[in-house]
Amino acid sequence: MSGAGRTAHEFVWVPKAASIVREAGARLREFFAQGVETEYKGDVDLVTVADRTVEKLIRERLGAIFPEHGIYGEEGTRERMEQEFRWYVDPLDGTTNFAHGFPQFCVSMGLEQRPATLKPDEDGTLVAALIYDPLRDEIFTAERGRGALLNGKPLRVSGIPELAEALVATGFPSRKRHASPNIHFYQEFTLRSHGVRRAGSAALDLAYVAAGRMDAFWEFNLNPWDTAAGILLVEEAGGRVTDFAGRHYRLESREILASNGLIHAELLGFFDDMFAGRNLSPIPTPAEWAASRAAAGR
Repeated sequence: MSGAGRTAHEFVWVPKAASIVREAGARLREFFAQGVETEYKGDVDLVTVADRTVEKLIRERLGAIFPEHGIYGEEGTRERMEQEFRWYVDPLDGTTNFAHGFPQFCVSMGLEQRPATLKPDEDGTLVAALIYDPLRDEIFTAERGRGALLNGKPLRVSGIPELAEALVATGFPSRKRHASPNIHFYQEFTLRSHGVRRAGSAALDLAYVAAGRMDAFWEFNLNPWDTAAGILLVEEAGGRVTDFAGRHYRLESREILASNGLIHAELLGFFDDMFAGRNLSPIPTPAEWAASRAAAGR
């Protein structure tokens, strides 16, 4: 049962962590305004000075405020990993957007509780989440059993009852896109839904599902720092998060499906059809379209 609707003063970890994501977001705004040096670490996977600078800032602030907590960061931070609590940190989700001046990116931090009895390959429990969009000054927060908030106001997923009416989101890998089948899913979702958006920040896409701005989100090959915060936000806002087969989502899962819960069964049936090659909707190739235009005298 979600705790959606409770107030922020009941949060345990979020109030202190919020100061960290806001400071990190302020640094990102400065970098964004100035422009940053961009590196290419493979194909179109961009790494910027901002990524590393902001992760260092977050690492230092977490170490000071939560010295007993571990940190698992996108840019390589691995500190106190044996501790009961572990933060998954993405200092800049939407790096490619950021590097190109496209204003859709965020800071994401999710807190996992890992009891001493937990095996190394088992997930703990996600207990806190913060996603901060510094350009819109929107901070999405949640704690397990205490609900989800946007700038202090309760979040709730949408009430859209079927895929045909839904606005959905996805993303594509920044490297080795030819190895991902997602373009085929994108095609089918475009034909079956009210619309598909690909904005380039998985964390914000999940936050938007929690906020009811999107009705579902799917993607292949994400990492724990991409999803930890967003998963808890969606669940605490009343939504559902699984893999494409409907199994409980794990942080090491290579596929994620998040929704308002109302359309989740329909989405799972759609994925089952896609993987089996059933009920697909053909669309004309460019050559077929050109031929039809020529036949019509256009």
